[in-house]
Amino acid sequence: MRAEALAGHGNNIATSLGRIIIHCDLDAFFASVETLHHGLDPKIPLIIGSDPKGGRARGIVSTCNYAARKYGIHSAMPISEAWRRCPGHPIGIGLYMKSTRGLISRASRKVMEILQAKADKFEQTSVDEAFLDVTTVTEGDWDKALALAKSLQNEIMNNVSLGSSFGIGPTRIIAKMSSEENKPMGIHRVMPDEIEHFFNGRKCREVPGIGPKSATRLAEWGIETVDDAYELGEIGLTRFSSERFAKWIIHIYEGTSSSEVSVLRSRKSISKEHTFPTDITDSEEILSRLKLLIGRVCKRVREMEIAGRLCEVKIRYKGFETHTYGKSLMVAMDDEKIFRRVACELFATNIDLERPVRLIGFKIGGLEAPPNRQSTLDDVGEESE
Repeated sequence: MRAEALAGHGNNIATSLGRIIIHCDLDAFFASVETLHHGLDPKIPLIIGSDPKGGRARGIVSTCNYAARKYGIHSAMPISEAWRRCPGHPIGIGLYMKSTRGLISRASRKVMEILQAKADKFEQTSVDEAFLDVTTVTEGDWDKALALAKSLQNEIMNNVSLGSSFGIGPTRIIAKMSSEENKPMGIHRVMPDEIEHFFNGRKCREVPGIGPKSATRLAEWGIETVDDAYELGEIGLTRFSSERFAKWIIHIYEGTSSSEVSVLRSRKSISKEHTFPTDITDSEEILSRLKLLIGRVCKRVREMEIAGRLCEVKIRYKGFETHTYGKSLMVAMDDEKIFRRVACELFATNIDLERPVRLIGFKIGGLEAPPNRQSTLDDVGEESE
Protein backbone atom coordinates (compact mmCIF):
# COMPACT_ATOMS: atom_id res chain seq x y z
CA MET A 1 0.00 0.00 0.00
CA ARG A 2 1.37 3.41 -0.97
CA ALA A 3 1.34 6.52 1.25
CA GLU A 4 -1.19 8.45 -0.81
CA ALA A 5 -4.74 9.71 -0.47
CA LEU A 6 -6.68 7.29 1.69
CA ALA A 7 -10.25 7.65 2.84
CA GLY A 8 -10.98 7.92 6.53
CA HIS A 9 -13.92 6.48 8.42
CA GLY A 10 -16.35 9.37 8.17
CA ASN A 11 -14.65 11.54 10.81
CA ASN A 12 -12.72 13.84 8.47
CA ILE A 13 -9.54 11.83 8.99
CA ALA A 14 -6.77 13.30 6.84
CA THR A 15 -6.74 11.77 3.38
CA SER A 16 -3.35 12.82 2.03
CA LEU A 17 -0.74 11.57 4.44
CA GLY A 18 2.33 11.40 2.28
CA ARG A 19 5.22 10.61 4.63
CA ILE A 20 6.43 7.32 6.05
CA ILE A 21 8.24 7.86 9.35
CA ILE A 22 10.14 5.22 11.33
CA HIS A 23 11.03 5.65 15.00
CA CYS A 24 13.77 3.47 16.48
CA ASP A 25 14.10 3.03 20.25
CA LEU A 26 16.88 0.85 21.63
CA ASP A 27 15.58 -1.53 24.31
CA ALA A 28 16.88 -0.81 27.85
CA PHE A 29 19.92 0.59 26.08
CA PHE A 30 22.24 1.54 28.94
CA ALA A 31 21.67 -1.67 30.90
CA SER A 32 21.86 -3.76 27.73
CA VAL A 33 25.27 -2.34 26.85
CA GLU A 34 26.59 -3.18 30.34
CA THR A 35 25.04 -6.65 30.20
CA LEU A 36 26.72 -7.32 26.88
CA HIS A 37 30.08 -5.91 27.96
CA HIS A 38 30.25 -7.90 31.22
CA GLY A 39 28.58 -11.07 29.94
CA LEU A 40 25.72 -10.84 32.48
CA ASP A 41 22.49 -12.84 32.64
CA PRO A 42 19.70 -10.48 31.42
CA LYS A 43 17.21 -12.29 33.69
CA ILE A 44 18.98 -10.98 36.79
CA PRO A 45 17.90 -7.47 37.92
CA LEU A 46 20.72 -5.07 36.98
CA ILE A 47 20.84 -1.61 38.54
CA ILE A 48 23.40 0.90 37.30
CA GLY A 49 24.27 3.76 39.64
CA SER A 50 25.89 4.67 42.92
CA ASP A 51 27.28 2.11 45.33
CA PRO A 52 24.16 1.31 47.43
CA LYS A 53 26.24 0.44 50.52
CA GLY A 54 23.65 -2.03 51.70
CA GLY A 55 20.79 0.41 51.15
CA ARG A 56 22.32 3.16 53.31
CA ALA A 57 23.99 5.22 50.59
CA ARG A 58 22.95 8.55 49.13
CA GLY A 59 22.85 8.59 45.36
CA ILE A 60 20.59 7.68 42.48
CA VAL A 61 19.87 4.97 39.93
CA SER A 62 21.32 5.79 36.53
CA THR A 63 19.38 3.09 34.69
CA CYS A 64 18.28 -0.55 35.01
CA ASN A 65 17.32 -3.52 32.86
CA TYR A 66 13.84 -4.95 32.24
CA ALA A 67 14.26 -7.49 35.03
CA ALA A 68 14.81 -4.67 37.55
CA ARG A 69 11.89 -2.65 36.17
CA LYS A 70 9.56 -5.44 37.29
CA TYR A 71 10.38 -4.30 40.84
CA GLY A 72 9.31 -0.74 40.04
CA ILE A 73 12.89 0.54 39.81
CA HIS A 74 13.53 3.39 37.37
CA SER A 75 16.04 6.04 36.41
CA ALA A 76 16.69 8.85 38.96
CA MET A 77 15.21 6.79 41.84
CA PRO A 78 17.22 7.06 45.09
CA ILE A 79 19.59 4.11 45.19
CA SER A 80 18.42 3.32 48.73
CA GLU A 81 14.84 2.88 47.48
CA ALA A 82 16.04 0.61 44.69
CA TRP A 83 17.82 -1.53 47.29
CA ARG A 84 14.68 -1.67 49.41
CA ARG A 85 12.69 -2.96 46.44
CA CYS A 86 15.33 -5.35 45.14
CA PRO A 87 18.27 -5.82 47.51
CA GLY A 88 21.59 -7.09 46.30
CA HIS A 89 24.04 -9.68 47.61
CA PRO A 90 23.91 -11.27 50.16
CA ILE A 91 20.26 -10.40 50.86
CA GLY A 92 18.69 -10.51 47.42
CA ILE A 93 19.29 -11.11 43.72
CA GLY A 94 19.83 -7.52 42.57
CA LEU A 95 23.12 -6.79 40.83
CA TYR A 96 24.43 -3.27 41.47
CA MET A 97 27.29 -1.78 39.50
CA LYS A 98 28.66 1.50 38.19
CA SER A 99 28.53 2.46 34.54
CA THR A 100 31.49 1.68 32.32
CA ARG A 101 32.33 5.03 30.76
CA GLY A 102 32.74 5.22 27.00
CA LEU A 103 30.73 2.11 26.17
CA ILE A 104 27.45 3.98 25.68
CA SER A 105 28.68 6.55 23.17
CA ARG A 106 30.50 3.93 21.10
CA ALA A 107 27.48 1.63 20.94
CA SER A 108 25.16 4.53 20.13
CA ARG A 109 27.39 5.74 17.33
CA LYS A 110 27.44 2.29 15.70
CA VAL A 111 23.64 2.02 15.81
CA MET A 112 23.05 5.54 14.48
CA GLU A 113 25.40 4.89 11.55
CA ILE A 114 23.33 1.84 10.61
CA LEU A 115 20.06 3.80 10.79
CA GLN A 116 21.28 6.90 8.98
CA ALA A 117 22.60 4.89 6.03
CA LYS A 118 19.07 3.69 5.20
CA ALA A 119 17.08 6.93 5.62
CA ASP A 120 16.13 9.79 3.30
CA LYS A 121 16.29 12.10 6.32
CA PHE A 122 17.66 11.19 9.74
CA GLU A 123 17.22 12.81 13.16
CA GLN A 124 18.86 11.44 16.30
CA THR A 125 16.80 12.65 19.25
CA SER A 126 18.86 11.05 22.02
CA VAL A 127 21.62 8.52 22.52
CA ASP A 128 19.13 5.66 22.03
CA GLU A 129 16.35 7.08 19.83
CA ALA A 130 16.06 8.35 16.26
CA PHE A 131 13.52 9.23 13.57
CA LEU A 132 13.91 8.21 9.94
CA ASP A 133 11.97 9.58 6.98
CA VAL A 134 11.94 6.65 4.54
CA THR A 135 9.29 7.88 2.11
CA THR A 136 11.60 8.01 -0.89
CA VAL A 137 13.79 5.01 -0.15
CA THR A 138 10.66 2.83 0.19
CA GLU A 139 8.94 4.48 -2.80
CA GLY A 140 6.02 5.28 -0.51
CA ASP A 141 5.34 1.58 -0.02
CA TRP A 142 4.29 0.64 3.52
CA ASP A 143 5.21 -3.01 3.04
CA LYS A 144 8.72 -1.98 2.03
CA ALA A 145 8.86 0.20 5.14
CA LEU A 146 7.95 -2.79 7.30
CA ALA A 147 10.62 -4.89 5.60
CA LEU A 148 13.16 -2.09 6.10
CA ALA A 149 12.40 -1.91 9.84
CA LYS A 150 12.88 -5.68 10.15
CA SER A 151 16.14 -5.45 8.22
CA LEU A 152 17.43 -2.62 10.44
CA GLN A 153 16.44 -4.51 13.59
CA ASN A 154 18.37 -7.57 12.42
CA GLU A 155 21.37 -5.52 11.34
CA ILE A 156 21.58 -3.81 14.75
CA MET A 157 21.37 -7.17 16.53
CA ASN A 158 23.89 -8.86 14.23
CA ASN A 159 26.43 -6.02 14.26
CA VAL A 160 26.00 -4.43 17.69
CA SER A 161 24.21 -7.23 19.60
CA LEU A 162 21.56 -4.86 20.92
CA GLY A 163 17.78 -5.18 20.88
CA SER A 164 15.69 -2.45 19.28
CA SER A 165 12.02 -1.64 18.74
CA PHE A 166 10.56 0.14 15.73
CA GLY A 167 7.40 2.11 15.10
CA ILE A 168 6.17 3.04 11.63
CA GLY A 169 3.58 5.72 10.98
CA PRO A 170 2.64 8.79 8.95
CA THR A 171 3.59 11.24 11.74
CA ARG A 172 6.30 11.51 14.37
CA ILE A 173 3.94 10.97 17.29
CA ILE A 174 2.27 7.91 15.76
CA ALA A 175 5.67 6.40 14.90
CA LYS A 176 6.92 7.11 18.43
CA MET A 177 3.85 5.56 20.05
CA SER A 178 4.06 2.56 17.73
CA SER A 179 7.61 1.82 18.83
CA GLU A 180 6.28 1.31 22.37
CA GLU A 181 3.65 -1.23 21.32
CA ASN A 182 5.63 -4.47 21.29
CA LYS A 183 8.75 -3.87 23.37
CA PRO A 184 11.27 -5.39 23.54
CA MET A 185 12.37 -6.32 19.99
CA GLY A 186 9.03 -5.29 18.56
CA ILE A 187 7.88 -3.69 15.32
CA HIS A 188 4.49 -2.03 14.96
CA ARG A 189 3.09 -0.27 11.91
CA VAL A 190 0.17 2.15 11.69
CA MET A 191 -0.83 3.01 8.12
CA PRO A 192 -2.94 6.08 7.29
CA ASP A 193 -6.22 4.16 7.09
CA GLU A 194 -5.48 2.52 10.47
CA ILE A 195 -5.05 5.72 12.49
CA GLU A 196 -8.62 5.84 13.79
CA HIS A 197 -8.45 2.20 14.90
CA PHE A 198 -5.05 2.85 16.55
CA PHE A 199 -6.41 5.66 18.70
CA ASN A 200 -9.84 4.20 19.50
CA GLY A 201 -9.87 3.28 23.18
CA ARG A 202 -6.26 4.43 23.65
CA LYS A 203 -5.67 6.25 26.94
CA CYS A 204 -4.71 9.91 26.69
CA ARG A 205 -1.77 9.17 28.98
CA GLU A 206 -0.13 7.15 26.20
CA VAL A 207 0.23 10.22 23.98
CA PRO A 208 3.73 11.76 24.32
CA GLY A 209 3.31 15.11 26.06
CA ILE A 210 0.29 14.20 28.20
CA GLY A 211 1.50 13.42 31.70
CA PRO A 212 -0.23 11.70 34.63
CA LYS A 213 -1.58 14.93 36.12
CA SER A 214 -3.17 16.13 32.91
CA ALA A 215 -4.51 12.66 32.12
CA THR A 216 -6.19 12.62 35.54
CA ARG A 217 -7.72 16.05 34.96
CA LEU A 218 -8.99 15.01 31.55
CA ALA A 219 -10.51 11.86 33.06
CA GLU A 220 -12.33 13.98 35.63
CA TRP A 221 -14.03 15.70 32.70
CA GLY A 222 -14.93 12.34 31.17
CA ILE A 223 -12.09 12.41 28.63
CA GLU A 224 -10.19 9.19 29.22
CA THR A 225 -9.24 8.17 25.68
CA VAL A 226 -7.99 9.96 22.58
CA ASP A 227 -11.23 9.22 20.74
CA ASP A 228 -13.18 10.70 23.68
CA ALA A 229 -11.30 13.93 23.06
CA TYR A 230 -11.86 13.78 19.31
CA GLU A 231 -15.59 13.18 19.65
CA LEU A 232 -15.92 16.43 21.60
CA GLY A 233 -14.35 18.34 18.73
CA GLU A 234 -12.15 21.41 18.95
CA ILE A 235 -14.93 23.69 20.20
CA GLY A 236 -16.08 21.18 22.80
CA LEU A 237 -12.56 20.62 24.08
CA THR A 238 -11.96 24.33 24.62
CA ARG A 239 -14.63 24.22 27.34
CA PHE A 240 -12.17 22.16 29.40
CA SER A 241 -8.74 22.94 27.97
CA SER A 242 -6.67 25.51 26.14
CA GLU A 243 -7.27 26.17 22.46
CA ARG A 244 -3.72 24.97 21.76
CA PHE A 245 -4.35 21.62 23.38
CA ALA A 246 -7.67 21.20 21.57
CA LYS A 247 -6.11 21.82 18.16
CA TRP A 248 -3.11 19.62 18.98
CA ILE A 249 -5.07 16.54 20.05
CA ILE A 250 -7.36 16.86 17.01
CA HIS A 251 -4.33 16.97 14.71
CA ILE A 252 -2.89 13.88 16.40
CA TYR A 253 -6.10 11.87 15.95
CA GLU A 254 -6.50 12.97 12.33
CA GLY A 255 -2.88 12.14 11.55
CA THR A 256 -2.01 15.73 10.63
CA SER A 257 0.55 16.45 13.35
CA SER A 258 4.20 16.92 12.39
CA SER A 259 5.89 14.44 10.06
CA GLU A 260 9.03 16.53 9.65
CA VAL A 261 12.36 14.82 10.24
CA SER A 262 15.02 17.50 10.47
CA VAL A 263 18.79 17.11 10.44
CA LEU A 264 19.35 20.52 12.01
CA ARG A 265 17.77 22.12 15.04
CA SER A 266 17.64 25.77 16.00
CA ARG A 267 20.63 26.94 18.01
CA LYS A 268 18.56 29.51 19.90
CA SER A 269 18.39 28.58 23.56
CA ILE A 270 17.90 29.70 27.17
CA SER A 271 20.23 28.30 29.82
CA LYS A 272 21.33 28.59 33.43
CA GLU A 273 24.45 27.22 35.13
CA HIS A 274 25.68 26.84 38.70
CA THR A 275 29.29 26.54 39.82
CA PHE A 276 29.69 24.89 43.22
CA PRO A 277 31.93 26.61 45.80
CA THR A 278 33.89 23.36 46.05
CA ASP A 279 33.88 20.28 43.83
CA ILE A 280 31.29 17.80 45.09
CA THR A 281 30.45 14.12 44.59
CA ASP A 282 27.02 14.05 46.26
CA SER A 283 24.79 13.20 43.28
CA GLU A 284 21.60 14.00 45.18
CA GLU A 285 22.82 17.51 45.97
CA ILE A 286 23.85 18.04 42.34
CA LEU A 287 20.46 16.79 41.17
CA SER A 288 18.72 19.15 43.59
CA ARG A 289 20.63 22.10 42.15
CA LEU A 290 19.79 20.95 38.61
CA LYS A 291 16.08 20.99 39.46
CA LEU A 292 16.38 24.60 40.64
CA LEU A 293 18.03 25.57 37.35
CA ILE A 294 15.27 23.83 35.41
CA GLY A 295 12.67 25.85 37.29
CA ARG A 296 14.40 29.13 36.53
CA VAL A 297 14.86 28.39 32.84
CA CYS A 298 11.27 27.22 32.41
CA LYS A 299 10.01 30.33 34.19
CA ARG A 300 11.94 32.49 31.74
CA VAL A 301 10.56 30.50 28.79
CA ARG A 302 6.99 31.05 29.99
CA GLU A 303 7.61 34.74 30.59
CA MET A 304 8.79 35.08 26.99
CA GLU A 305 5.69 33.15 25.79
CA ILE A 306 7.79 30.68 23.84
CA ALA A 307 8.56 26.96 24.07
CA GLY A 308 11.38 24.58 23.25
CA ARG A 309 11.87 21.06 21.98
CA LEU A 310 15.50 20.43 23.02
CA CYS A 311 16.56 19.62 26.59
CA GLU A 312 20.26 19.69 27.50
CA VAL A 313 22.22 19.04 30.68
CA LYS A 314 25.81 20.20 31.12
CA ILE A 315 28.20 18.56 33.61
CA ARG A 316 31.67 19.96 34.26
CA TYR A 317 34.01 17.86 36.36
CA LYS A 318 37.06 18.78 38.39
CA GLY A 319 39.74 19.76 35.91
CA PHE A 320 37.17 21.57 33.72
CA GLU A 321 36.32 18.54 31.58
CA THR A 322 32.81 19.34 30.31
CA HIS A 323 30.14 17.08 28.85
CA THR A 324 26.74 18.03 27.40
CA TYR A 325 23.85 15.58 27.00
CA GLY A 326 20.64 16.34 25.12
CA LYS A 327 17.27 14.94 24.08
CA SER A 328 14.70 16.27 21.61
CA LEU A 329 11.04 16.36 22.63
CA MET A 330 8.17 15.35 20.37
CA VAL A 331 6.73 18.88 20.29
CA ALA A 332 7.83 22.31 21.53
CA MET A 333 6.74 22.72 25.15
CA ASP A 334 7.07 25.02 28.13
CA ASP A 335 6.06 22.43 30.74
CA GLU A 336 8.48 22.31 33.66
CA LYS A 337 7.51 18.77 34.70
CA ILE A 338 8.39 17.38 31.26
CA PHE A 339 11.77 19.12 31.18
CA ARG A 340 12.51 18.10 34.78
CA ARG A 341 11.82 14.44 34.04
CA VAL A 342 13.89 14.40 30.84
CA ALA A 343 16.77 16.36 32.38
CA CYS A 344 16.88 14.16 35.48
CA GLU A 345 17.03 11.06 33.27
CA LEU A 346 19.85 12.59 31.23
CA PHE A 347 21.72 13.41 34.43
CA ALA A 348 21.15 10.01 36.01
CA THR A 349 22.25 8.03 32.96
CA ASN A 350 25.37 10.07 32.24
CA ILE A 351 26.84 11.31 35.53
CA ASP A 352 30.21 9.79 36.46
CA LEU A 353 29.56 9.11 40.13
CA GLU A 354 33.25 8.75 40.99
CA ARG A 355 34.34 12.18 39.76
CA PRO A 356 33.87 15.47 41.63
CA VAL A 357 31.58 17.91 39.84
CA ARG A 358 32.48 21.58 39.45
CA LEU A 359 29.46 22.89 37.49
CA ILE A 360 25.94 21.82 36.53
CA GLY A 361 23.90 23.49 33.78
CA PHE A 362 20.56 23.25 32.02
CA LYS A 363 19.44 24.54 28.62
CA ILE A 364 16.24 24.58 26.58
CA GLY A 365 16.90 24.87 22.86
CA GLY A 366 14.98 24.64 19.61
CA LEU A 367 12.88 27.60 20.69
CA GLU A 368 9.63 28.32 18.91
CA ALA A 369 7.08 31.10 19.23
CA PRO A 370 3.29 30.68 19.04
CA PRO A 371 1.40 29.23 17.26
CA ASN A 372 3.92 26.37 17.17
CA ARG A 373 4.28 26.42 20.93
CA GLN A 374 2.62 23.41 22.49
CA SER A 375 1.61 23.09 26.13
CA THR A 376 -0.06 19.74 26.60
CA LEU A 377 0.11 19.51 30.35
CA ASP A 378 -0.58 22.47 32.58
CA ASP A 379 -2.48 24.34 29.87
CA VAL A 380 -5.29 21.79 30.10
CA GLY A 381 -8.25 23.68 31.52
CA GLU A 382 -6.72 27.12 30.91
CA GLU A 383 -7.46 29.74 28.31
CA SER A 384 -5.09 30.11 25.38
CA GLU A 385 -2.70 32.99 25.81
